[in-house]
Amino acid sequence: MEKPNPSENQVLIKNCAIGVNFADTRRRLGKYLEPTPLPFIPGMEVSGVVVEVGRRVRSFKPGDRVVSLITNGGYAEYLAVDESIPVHIPDGISYEQAVAIPLQGITAYRILKEQAKIEKGNTVLVHAAAGGVGLIAIQLAKIFGADKVIATSSSTKKLEITKSLGANYLVNYKANGCWPELVKEITSGRGADVILDSIGEEIFYKSLECLAENGKIVVYGRASGKETLFDPRHLMIKNQQVNGFYFKGENSHEKNKSIMQILLDYLRQNQLKVTIGATYPLSQANSAHKLIESRSSHGKIILKP
Repeated sequence: MEKPNPSENQVLIKNCAIGVNFADTRRRLGKYLEPTPLPFIPGMEVSGVVVEVGRRVRSFKPGDRVVSLITNGGYAEYLAVDESIPVHIPDGISYEQAVAIPLQGITAYRILKEQAKIEKGNTVLVHAAAGGVGLIAIQLAKIFGADKVIATSSSTKKLEITKSLGANYLVNYKANGCWPELVKEITSGRGADVILDSIGEEIFYKSLECLAENGKIVVYGRASGKETLFDPRHLMIKNQQVNGFYFKGENSHEKNKSIMQILLDYLRQNQLKVTIGATYPLSQANSAHKLIESRSSHGKIILKP
């Protein structure tokens, strides 16, 4: 494609790092939560340097380092976006670190703050804890006052990564089919106050077994690919909740930018760390997708033009 020409209100970004997400693979397969219009260029996160600005742009100038959350089009060398979209990258933060923040960081932040309404002293259980959202959620839960954070994964190696970022208890649900009992043991029989589930089906059913009274499960994905059915009457006796979270960046643009700036500040102050799991050239985007679909990835997967 031709290099874009920015309109009067746009900035042209030369991409230095592009975020890859599970959602990109779902888009490619036609299995996303909503229809994907064709033709379609994947990519919801980019970081890079501003190389050109439109005549009405006042917030940015050539040479500025920026990170952007977008709806699509990120798998490219250049991207033209409205000046209201990018956020300045603070000094000391790399392009790779910055691009790990927009989608997964904001998702973790909003799930914990808005859906789970996390409170000081809560026990938080994070499934798929070594994924991009999971690793950030572990750290944010601690920042927000969680007393215990329980990380689950199907891999001992991945669990060690979660431990290094603050998880208090590690659960290998593949090796321990009775893991809900372990969660109850950790919490003195009470169960977890907040459970983050991006897998569904069996993981969801077993999460219900170890959900505390007045606890909340937040569902934000279905990596298992299987339909999850349950009788909501089971929630009544302990006043429990199951909430859903779906990221719609365009519907809460200013809020997401504000959260992204908070997260970048956490990163700058070393309160938050991001884990780069793998980096591929843009020409090998298919390899990045295969890695994510193999369920063997951890942390943030990045493409570089």
